[in-house]
Amino acid sequence: MAEEGVRLSAEILKNGGTCGDAAVAGVSYVEDEPGFHSVGYGGRPDKNGRVFLDGGFMDGDTLHFGGVASIEGFASPVKIARSLIRGDANNLLVGQGAEQYALEHGFERRDNLTKEAEEIYLKEKESRAALSAYDGHDTVCFLAKDSSGSLCAATSTSGLFMKEPGRAGDTAFPGNGYYADSKVGAAAATGMGEEIMKGALSFAAVMYMKEGLSAMEAAQKAVNTLDTELTERNGYAQHLTLVAMDKDGNYGVGTNKEFAFAYASDEQELTIYTAVPENGKLHIAEMADDSQTEKKE
Repeated sequence: MAEEGVRLSAEILKNGGTCGDAAVAGVSYVEDEPGFHSVGYGGRPDKNGRVFLDGGFMDGDTLHFGGVASIEGFASPVKIARSLIRGDANNLLVGQGAEQYALEHGFERRDNLTKEAEEIYLKEKESRAALSAYDGHDTVCFLAKDSSGSLCAATSTSGLFMKEPGRAGDTAFPGNGYYADSKVGAAAATGMGEEIMKGALSFAAVMYMKEGLSAMEAAQKAVNTLDTELTERNGYAQHLTLVAMDKDGNYGVGTNKEFAFAYASDEQELTIYTAVPENGKLHIAEMADDSQTEKKE
């Protein structure tokens, strides 16, 4: 889902762009693609057949953040969220208030319910018994580091298919769906938002990096700790996935379910990986020509 967005973001950074411009451009690319059914245009509707979106952005230099939740009729929640980092109040807006702000500030309007998404909704609305995170991905998460050393995090989603009107997951909320601190690192989450918020997952990963863990160690510890805690308390843990980046640009990932992610840097061309948890360990493999090579742990 993020491959072409990462390619675009990497080119912006290569040409001297800021981490904020790069992260938002990558997320916006995904928001505009109707083939991705959990983000932006073509996102899955709520139980009333309407598409409401969430988005978040955080500047790792200032720790300022912006978020919008349950917003309808606009093309890019991440762009609206980024605009909210200015000022020390009114940084997170929801529902009609977020829509009024977006309208007053000239953000692009769009009906995000595509014909395909509507057909899926009509087909499944009577038979769908339970809400669950999508297989592999739901939120699109971008982390970026620019040449000045600044870190940013950006997120966007249409949330759970058939969700209750007004439902908001982790995506718009700092510390849960995303967190960035240029002195330490950044992280962003996908999966079941209600589970992610039970452990402030993105903040936890950055705090583990602050304690000296690598991005990889921090991401896996954050996910594994929350997964264990939820399983002990409830008998199960739903989908939890975290991507992380330290202040030097090294990536990390933690997950309790197989998923794919993309990474690029000055030293490495864009590469897509799969991450597969198995018996307490996470196996990461590069994807090339639909095959997996160069396995790592």
